[in-house]
Amino acid sequence: MVPTDQTARFGLYKIAAATPLVEIGNPSKNVEQILALLAEEELKSADIIGFPELSVSAYTCGDLFFQETLLKDVEAAVVSLCSSLKDDPRMVAVGAPLLWQGRLFNCAVVLYGGKIQGVVPKTHIPNYQEFYEKRWFASGEGIVESEIQIGGEPYPFGTDLIFQYQGANVGIEICEDLWVPTPPSSWLCENGADIILNLSATDDNIGKYSYIRGLVASQSARCRCGYAYASAGAGESSTDLVFSGIDLVAADGAIIGANERFAGSPSYSTGIIDVEKLRNDRRKYSTYFDCSTPGKARFIDLKASADKPRFAMEEMRVEKHPFVPSSKENRDAVCREIAEIQSWGLARRLEALPSHGITVGISGGLDSTLALLTAHRTYRKLGLDLKEIVGITMPSKANSERTKGNSHKLMERLGVTAREIPISAAVKQHFLDIEQPEDKYDVVYENGQARERTQILMDVANKTGGIVLGTGDMSELALGWCTYNGDHMSMYNVNAGVPKTLVKYLVDWYADNTEDPLLRETLKDIIDTPISPELIPSEKGNEIKQQTEDFVGPYELNDFYMYHVLRNGFSPAKIFRLAEIAFGEKYSRDELKERLTGFYKRFFSQQFKRSCMPDGPKIGSVCLSPRGDWRMPSDAKGRAWIEEAENL
Repeated sequence: MVPTDQTARFGLYKIAAATPLVEIGNPSKNVEQILALLAEEELKSADIIGFPELSVSAYTCGDLFFQETLLKDVEAAVVSLCSSLKDDPRMVAVGAPLLWQGRLFNCAVVLYGGKIQGVVPKTHIPNYQEFYEKRWFASGEGIVESEIQIGGEPYPFGTDLIFQYQGANVGIEICEDLWVPTPPSSWLCENGADIILNLSATDDNIGKYSYIRGLVASQSARCRCGYAYASAGAGESSTDLVFSGIDLVAADGAIIGANERFAGSPSYSTGIIDVEKLRNDRRKYSTYFDCSTPGKARFIDLKASADKPRFAMEEMRVEKHPFVPSSKENRDAVCREIAEIQSWGLARRLEALPSHGITVGISGGLDSTLALLTAHRTYRKLGLDLKEIVGITMPSKANSERTKGNSHKLMERLGVTAREIPISAAVKQHFLDIEQPEDKYDVVYENGQARERTQILMDVANKTGGIVLGTGDMSELALGWCTYNGDHMSMYNVNAGVPKTLVKYLVDWYADNTEDPLLRETLKDIIDTPISPELIPSEKGNEIKQQTEDFVGPYELNDFYMYHVLRNGFSPAKIFRLAEIAFGEKYSRDELKERLTGFYKRFFSQQFKRSCMPDGPKIGSVCLSPRGDWRMPSDAKGRAWIEEAENL
């Protein structure tokens, strides 16, 4: 079990939407059912729980809402429920019909630590088709800075309430409030709410469930919030309507928890909301606060009368490969979209040039293969002559026959102009000129080859009137795993926005979608070839000696770290904890720590290469271009990040 202060420190909150088995007009029985659900093991570790609209009375009471007996029983039941939760560390919201200034309101009652913390009335009262709520309830529109009497005691009442629960701000709206053009949750989030509870009573009909899922997901995206939607279910009247009991939890546009409908019994769904991530996004996307509407929220501080519930961070679903969709269907769709973005970006660049020639270095590795496939796709799209693409393989004594052979096969099958220009003699002369021992396999030896290859590409491009197409991927840019003014440089880099973990899936997608069996076979072999710069010769002859991941660490870890550093802005401690959950069975704690520290060291020290990186299309939500997403001084110091990682 993870210590309480850790989940609080990382801004993590487990929220739940729960639907009890109600009896119409029987508040005391309904409170028993609510308490029974709260006793479920899964909900014991939840922080914030929302129950359906009018869950204390049941939603389908009809004209029983006019009965004084029911309203008194509801009030007594709310007080009883509150007392039962005296030592409970969770924030709980239930629905109840309550009187205020002689009018009846459809309300959400917030309970915590044995006290009623506040009451929120429903704003938008539906009175169309199967809904007749205006027959019984008044609207809470405009009710702010008010109080309501329950059990003879005054409590905050109004639509302006936001509840501060141990670091998270929670707002509430009720059913129809979500369906209107400007939901109250939008205003609540603009004024600081991180999590929204929706107490609902939505009847089911054909197609409505998918519509509700879309509403909940889109509102959580628009408001960059966590959203729990709890709707009425078993026990409600089926005289004219059926209530299936919909419990949904969403975060920032994604449904992360959903129950099984039509269970005929109590149900719930849960999800862990990362409030820190949501707040980081709100700060990053500056237009979020530009549309704030006038008004002042009233914050109710739920004093920590009890410890925050403990839930294990292992309950979180942490994606090992955040850049790569887990299902093949989604992955194929993403690969198709990336291929379009890359090819259209290159097409626009070609259209802006006086000639259409492309020169690209082909190593037999994944990155150069993807760049050539993109060029081929672009030329076919534009109806250009494929022979204007000049692919050049530039072997040295460090290259294996496997990669050299695949380079030639690839160019042949794609129908581009293929050239081989060995660099060994030129590099040998260069080493003599600069007094570099030919058998000293250091960084000078490696970078000299990379720069020689780039010089050849640039000069051939000049001769053919074309441009050099870059091949390096985003992961290499993050780590600085490229030679400055060598493979680091080009006139346009189609791979600059593609992380290494996604490159192989893109090449595989091309392989699966070609009708050429020999091309498919070549692409599959390239995918299976170890990742290597092939700059150091092997003592055993035709063997790949260098394996990149031996130096920089596994790319799946580097991409994982890159995603959470750039996309979420998380601290080293939080990223490390997430990595433990995602990779704990594969890598030791020491290795995860070593690789995280190494990532920060390389990321900060190599910014100078990114500050002058070539143009290239943005692909996903993370980009390293200084003209796009990432602006950082080349002399920025990473001391604070590195020290935190080292001290984990």
